[in-house]
Amino acid sequence: MDQQQLTRFAVEKIDDLKGRDIVQLDVSAKSSVTDTLIICSGNSKRHVISIAENLVVEAKKSDSAPLSIEGKEDGDWVLVDLGDVVVHVMQDEARDFYQLEKLWG
Repeated sequence: MDQQQLTRFAVEKIDDLKGRDIVQLDVSAKSSVTDTLIICSGNSKRHVISIAENLVVEAKKSDSAPLSIEGKEDGDWVLVDLGDVVVHVMQDEARDFYQLEKLWG
């Protein structure tokens, strides 16, 4: 999948499990590591983990296996690195504290 297809795919998989407040940020001019950040919220630790796990499972099925997954043990903030797209699934408290949208926007 190209970067745009991967972004749409990730957003769809997040939406499938009712991830909230999905934001897409083009960071290609600011980062040499990735082109797009997707940030979304989950209602609880279990919800955050479930959203991330669903994304990982579906990405593997479509031959776009993640490069890395971080934070799954904690459930406050799970990062799924799909290469050109990095997904941050966060609880509201972590999202408010780190304010990634302001940092990268």
